[in-house]
Amino acid sequence: MSEKKKFLLRLDDALHASLEKWAADDLRSVNAQIEFLLTEAVKKAGRLRPKVSSDNKEETSV
Repeated sequence: MSEKKKFLLRLDDALHASLEKWAADDLRSVNAQIEFLLTEAVKKAGRLRPKVSSDNKEETSV
């Protein structure tokens, strides 16, 4: 698995609390929940590109 990018994300307290509750309901961390939601949104928009492995073969994207 490739290394993940790290970045700072500032959230309103109410939004973070809502995400925290939702993540707990889904047995995820807040970080994992945000990543899940972003991935689903990108897939739904048709903007997720297939991953390319080091030998330049396309792999199935998540």
